[in-house]
Amino acid sequence: MVTNFDDGKEADALRTIGEVCQAVGLKAHVLRYWEQQFPTLKPLKRSGGRRYYRPDDIALVQRIDQLVNVEGYTLKGAKAALRQGGAIRSDNQGVAAVAISQEETAPHLIIGGQSDKEAEKISTGQTDKRADLADLLPQLKAVRSRLAQALEA
Repeated sequence: MVTNFDDGKEADALRTIGEVCQAVGLKAHVLRYWEQQFPTLKPLKRSGGRRYYRPDDIALVQRIDQLVNVEGYTLKGAKAALRQGGAIRSDNQGVAAVAISQEETAPHLIIGGQSDKEAEKISTGQTDKRADLADLLPQLKAVRSRLAQALEA
């Protein structure tokens, strides 16, 4: 999923923050903030504080961007999704779907006016998972319906 750069460098070359921002479509201050919020995002820092991103760092930036800016996750929800090893996918309607095994907990999704406390219970596994998932399906179908109606208007 790493972006192909058209700068003549090798595919595994280190990239500056400017190069990464231009390729991914983010502002530098957003990327620096994400470094604070996501402990796994640690670019190399040389003297003077200049950042150099490895291909794995760039892939992580793209995954965070996908979760936050495309799928609509909060930063807290994106962290939970990344901790679960990318169990998140999007279906063909653009609605985030969740692949959950019995051992996993649902990521922090706010659906149908769900409060942060309810979402926190889900993300930490403090609720009955099967009952929550049974309630989630009608909510997702309602969201899909509202999206379809909005696109038709």
